[in-house]
Amino acid sequence: MFEVKIETHFSAAHHLLNYKGACENQHGHNWKVEVFVEGSELNESNILVDFKVLKKEVNEIIDYLDHADINELPEFKGISPSSEIISKYIYEKVKEKFKGVSKVSVWETPTSRATYRE
Repeated sequence: MFEVKIETHFSAAHHLLNYKGACENQHGHNWKVEVFVEGSELNESNILVDFKVLKKEVNEIIDYLDHADINELPEFKGISPSSEIISKYIYEKVKEKFKGVSKVSVWETPTSRATYRE
């Protein structure tokens, strides 16, 4: 089994719903995003997925989130946009383009991350 990973970043604001504490107030993060794709078969160039193509597609998703108030985006309206929910959102969007996506991790600080996989 082969696995490739790309990283990207975005900055955005959010606040957590149904939460008692500082994170219920609007605040921002510089999120790091990791996208993993796995598979057992390589193409004729002996690559699983072209890093350039994967980065381009993932960055189109990230551009939508970048410098947004995530709570105000239609996909997150009325739900608490935690890092867990953001990682699931990115995973589902990437999966529409790449069948081998295995997981997406979203880091909201250098020491705190959430990962979504099916």
